[in-house]
Amino acid sequence: MSTVFNQVRRFLGKPYDDLHFLLSCFKEVLEESNKEELVPFIPWLSETKKPGPADLISNDYIHLMSMCFQLLNLAEVNGAVQSRRLKEEVDMAKVNGLWANQFKMLKEQGIGEKEILEELPKVMIEPVLTAHPTEAKRAVVLHEYRKLYLLLVKRENKMYTHIEQQEIRDEIKQILHRLWHVGEIYIEKPRIESELDNILHYLTNVFPGVLVILDKRLRQAWKESGFDMHLLDNVDLYPAFSFGNWVGGDRDGHPLVTPEITRLTLQKLRIHAFYIIKNELVELAQKLSIYRNSSEVSDEFNKRVNELVAELGEPGEQELREHGEEIFKVFVDLLLKKIPIDLSREFNMELEDRTNSYRSSIDLVADLNLLYAELEACQVGEVARVDVGRAKRLVRIFGFHLAKLDIRQNSAYHEKALNQLVTSSLGEEAAKDIDSSQEAKRSFLDGELKINRPFLVDHQNLELEGKNVMGAMSVVAEHVHRYSPNAFGKLIVSMTRNTEDLLTVYLFMREVGLMVKKENGLAAMLPVVPLFETIEDLKESPGILDDYLSHPVVQNSLKAQSWENAGGELIQDVMIGYSDSNKDGGILASTWFLHEAQKALTEVGRKHGVSIRFFHGTGGSISRGAGPAHWFVKTLPAGSINGKFRVTEQGETIERKYANLVNAAYNLELMLASVTAQTVLHKHSKAERHEVETLFRQLGDRGRFYYRQLISDPDFIRFFEQATPIDVIESSKIGSRPARRTGKRSMEDLRAIPWVFSWSQSRFNITSWYGVGSTLHEMKTQKPDDYQKMIELMEYDPFVRYVMTNLDSSLASTDEQIMEKYASMVEEPEIRKRIMGIIKKELTLTRDMLADVLQVPIEQRRKNHYYSTQLRAEALNFLHDAQIELLQKWRESKKKKTPDEDDYLFALLQCVNAIANALGATG
Repeated sequence: MSTVFNQVRRFLGKPYDDLHFLLSCFKEVLEESNKEELVPFIPWLSETKKPGPADLISNDYIHLMSMCFQLLNLAEVNGAVQSRRLKEEVDMAKVNGLWANQFKMLKEQGIGEKEILEELPKVMIEPVLTAHPTEAKRAVVLHEYRKLYLLLVKRENKMYTHIEQQEIRDEIKQILHRLWHVGEIYIEKPRIESELDNILHYLTNVFPGVLVILDKRLRQAWKESGFDMHLLDNVDLYPAFSFGNWVGGDRDGHPLVTPEITRLTLQKLRIHAFYIIKNELVELAQKLSIYRNSSEVSDEFNKRVNELVAELGEPGEQELREHGEEIFKVFVDLLLKKIPIDLSREFNMELEDRTNSYRSSIDLVADLNLLYAELEACQVGEVARVDVGRAKRLVRIFGFHLAKLDIRQNSAYHEKALNQLVTSSLGEEAAKDIDSSQEAKRSFLDGELKINRPFLVDHQNLELEGKNVMGAMSVVAEHVHRYSPNAFGKLIVSMTRNTEDLLTVYLFMREVGLMVKKENGLAAMLPVVPLFETIEDLKESPGILDDYLSHPVVQNSLKAQSWENAGGELIQDVMIGYSDSNKDGGILASTWFLHEAQKALTEVGRKHGVSIRFFHGTGGSISRGAGPAHWFVKTLPAGSINGKFRVTEQGETIERKYANLVNAAYNLELMLASVTAQTVLHKHSKAERHEVETLFRQLGDRGRFYYRQLISDPDFIRFFEQATPIDVIESSKIGSRPARRTGKRSMEDLRAIPWVFSWSQSRFNITSWYGVGSTLHEMKTQKPDDYQKMIELMEYDPFVRYVMTNLDSSLASTDEQIMEKYASMVEEPEIRKRIMGIIKKELTLTRDMLADVLQVPIEQRRKNHYYSTQLRAEALNFLHDAQIELLQKWRESKKKKTPDEDDYLFALLQCVNAIANALGATG
């Protein structure tokens, strides 16, 4: 057994006992599959045999390593769950970030249950699931690993006999057999429909069960905190949830997201929402088989029963005849019959637009409220609170739409569509006039948005951009008019450059009938949201938002859209991009300018009497805003939360956080509890971060300067293209979306995900640390008082701690020796030596400066992280050697156009997946 593994097992215990068990099972699977020659290569199980050159680049070896790292991930996830359980057994408040821990913190701040309860019902969090190409594993593989995890958890149960434990072991081996023979990676790009099915798995099979767990944990933590339990009897006071979705709606640089795909997406989401509601109501009906007839309930309840029977006709009358002595069960069965779907088809349900069906989930909630009140009046209050309360929660959260679909498109694409629309209706000269200046465009938009008439009746003769935009908007309008606006989240304009980019979308809405006439003018039925991505856009964002919120059509629209907000609150969403700001300016600049923009945008909203709800466009890596949710929320500027939190969940992040009920509940509770606690704190504490902000303004500016120095070097792109597997990642099939927005070979056109992904694979990780060393060194030598102040702030300021801890994590997975190996592929020696020298010098300086700031070594501060990284590094070296060898062979094969090019690419794609498994992240 490897020395490193023994050391880790000695220090960290149980998770690595589980890993040893899983690897032993895998060893038997390989032997039973007649692959005995691979057994010595299994990492950590014994003294691992070093693979020879042929072994190194074989598909079997890479597949073996990939599976071993995935088993390590499962063992560590289960270990974290069991560790939290042990802590909660002693004291619920011991687990950082969860409800009990946050309630304890608030109590220590002198904040009691009444102040918390005042904010609790105002809280709304909305994770938005996306299919951004960062999940390298096929859906079928993810499914098997989910089952494997559940069996690993099952082994924890001490009630099982040794015979039953052996059966569990056999089941684990069966899954490993399947995983060994099933291809891990996509050979063809996944279809959008398959990406949607993966998202639907979480929305349908995971989240409904998680919500029940979350509500129970809220009540348990409330009780453990010594608060009055009766205050939480009403589920309407619980924090609100919603889910968003980009699959089938995000068309930015994604030509395959057609209007037809959007229509299909909306239909599938609606069907699956009814599937959840149907299952919930069937279960509720069974729980309400209570002997009560119509003479024992109120006149109001009887009246509604009779109305339902009349609406449904014979099926309703038959239900009342057969089960009249169980009036509550009858009531729920009648509600079931009003669901607009063919319930007789279990797995192939079809939508039905019957006249007696519910038109809106609001009507169903109203009926459940009536049932709730009647059960309480009949002294069955506990059943009402628990069972009917649960049904109400699920219907409110999922509605008839399941998840809110965002429609996103790029501002430049919209510009072309507008030009085509105007050319077709008003002529080329009019289109040229509009494009002549920003002022001309604004004047045109202001004038047009005073009248409610379309340019064209038929958009089929428009060019590509116009046809696509108007086709998508027509699908949206059709769904809104047929059902309701609830199926949609936001109309998002990526790369928002000015107010005109946003007002253009209102013109598109007018074109398809999504504008309505109000007393003061036109109002939009759906919200339009800017997405500020680059550093320059973030700097300009307060001025753009101020101008936008001053526009009468926007003001009318916010009022029209406020009907579902508590107290008619005016809410404007603003999306901020973590990926492109990092790619543009580096980690320090991205972190600071995002912070500064949120603060300024919050003030702009306050000026206009509008609450700003930030939509955080984060990804799965530190470079793209990832980090522990409770720490992330703590870093947000005062007043920027307001109980509202929207965030993207992308690619492998979804699988890592939500693959099973327990982990999904943990991650959602972190989000909910943290947003609630920080909202309460922001309201009751006016503490400002002037010192922190002054310091980080300097760090952000100087960090950007040093980062731009590197990426602006004329030889940098050539170094990047040869020293990282960016060409493999661009050839990969891990998502339906292209790696570049328009296909150009430029830094600007390259998406942030493959940019981060490629530096991560080659262990440079420059996107999450480059420029930090020089920036800190400059502050220490030129402004020592500021530097010393920052070290002091590390002790208590969450923003400073979060930034520095994330930098520390990134450096821990950065490896100079592996970097050198990848750099050896750069063909021009002068470029290789010079650029590599710059990067290594900055890395050394960054390590030294961060050690000076943090003072305590990582192995003492973050023992689990340190030892896990060490364990992974031992086996990762071989995989990096394999990837480099394959890269050289593949690139040579491409040049010479030899027949083995595809074989090398397939092995490389497997290698990318294996290294992503090992690192726990992609882009």
